[in-house]
Amino acid sequence: HRIPAVFGFGANQDVKDSTQIIAQVVQGGLGLPDRDYYTNDDAKSKATRDEYVGHVARTFELMGDAADRAAAEAKTVLAIETKLAENSLTRVQRRNPEANYHPMIKTQLLEMTPDFDWGRYFRNIGMPEIGKVNVGQPSFFKAADKILTGTPIADWKTYLRWHLVNAASNTLSSKFVQENFNFNGKYLQGTTEMLPRWRRCIASTDRALGEALGQLYVARTFPPEARARARAMVANLIAALQEDLTTLSWMSDETRKRAISKLNAYIKKIGYPDKWRDYEALQISRGAYYNNLVSAGEFEFKRNLGKIGKPVDKTEWGMSPPTVNAYYNPQFNEIVFPAGILQPPFYDPKADDAFNYGGIGAVIGHEMTHGFDDQGAKFDANGNLVMWWTPDDFKKFSERTNCVVNQFSSYEVEPGLHQKGELVVGESVADLGGLTVAYAAYQKSLESKPRPKDINGFTAEQRFFLGWAQVWAQNIRPEAARLRNATDPHPLARFRVNGPLSNMPAFAQAYQCKEGDPMVRVSEKRCQIW
Repeated sequence: HRIPAVFGFGANQDVKDSTQIIAQVVQGGLGLPDRDYYTNDDAKSKATRDEYVGHVARTFELMGDAADRAAAEAKTVLAIETKLAENSLTRVQRRNPEANYHPMIKTQLLEMTPDFDWGRYFRNIGMPEIGKVNVGQPSFFKAADKILTGTPIADWKTYLRWHLVNAASNTLSSKFVQENFNFNGKYLQGTTEMLPRWRRCIASTDRALGEALGQLYVARTFPPEARARARAMVANLIAALQEDLTTLSWMSDETRKRAISKLNAYIKKIGYPDKWRDYEALQISRGAYYNNLVSAGEFEFKRNLGKIGKPVDKTEWGMSPPTVNAYYNPQFNEIVFPAGILQPPFYDPKADDAFNYGGIGAVIGHEMTHGFDDQGAKFDANGNLVMWWTPDDFKKFSERTNCVVNQFSSYEVEPGLHQKGELVVGESVADLGGLTVAYAAYQKSLESKPRPKDINGFTAEQRFFLGWAQVWAQNIRPEAARLRNATDPHPLARFRVNGPLSNMPAFAQAYQCKEGDPMVRVSEKRCQIW
């Protein structure tokens, strides 16, 4: 149950009753990053499958198997995973919350998969009494049930043996670590050098003991005044979005009222939790690294299952304080900004307001407008999956988000490979909305103040957009770009900058761009939501 074989199981909020936690099962069981790696017929996908089979075979050899046996076992693994992949939903299909909600009781589970003993499975994981279970993808489980009985037991043993060692590879001896890096790092992402051990150890500690490590991180790097500054900026951004909603021309008063109500209900979490997680039950020893990670996995699995059947704890955080990221959770209706992101390049206490509003301000606006993207718009102020828009308003909203889909689908990752607009639409809508709201908030902050002086030859308006661009300035290898394009709901960084900015008249005005310039979209293709 701690190994990602065939399917995933755990606790999840009931999307139709946001006060309760229920059990959930979802499709899984693949060793490659996405089901498309198994189903696509292009030359690159075929080459990747061949490399994967070689990687699996070499790992079996490291476990002591003869080369010919290892090669046969690798082909067996690919065959089973391909069958699972062929019956898996795509990432775009899984973006639809309604498509992933199929609550069932145990008798319905047994009817769906008559050859899988759910009762035995639940007993073995220490959950003999399970009431309601959400089945994320019923079609996958029906197919997996047939694959279960149609595949020899010996092949299943090979498959499970692979997934056990694959999940543990980074904790084993150096040959396993290197083989894992050679495929998942070098081949899939183009990474030329493994991170030094100390960095890998910090990341591992953060995953296993995030809030224990977070307490030390916060004490050293995040003083109370930093939290206060972040809270003030969040309040300014919320006020700007509320003002925008109040004047939005395409939204009816009925939907507008509910949208403002949802915005005002946002839970705002800044820096670190007010209640820290208790790790007393987690046993860590000076023995084998593998054993400690197994112990951490068991601790987290039990902690997760312990939520099932209980009320939701809305004080819980989904990221550790040192994490350089942020998120919006539609089921909590919350925006969360860990301490890790409240530092350069996102936020610099020594920089001017324009630069910071373009950086962390736009990130705050991004998370806020996630509450109104193609997914977040389907959840109400209480976090329930319910349609609260009028049909006409939602139609107008969908037309505007489709503009973003089409814009990003036109971008080429490399010749012949386009960004997947339907996959990245949520993040792209949030980028455009976040920048729009942050710019409005910055302009409002200047009221009754003297105009800021130019810095290094750039006006305040120009520096706002430079703040956003600096956040996403990066180098990326072609292999990593291809991987992200296949799996990541975020667009590539260069598109996150040029995409939304080319839709904004404020950017064109700041840099004196005109119609026909590359960074000015023609009026009939310009996307505007907020």
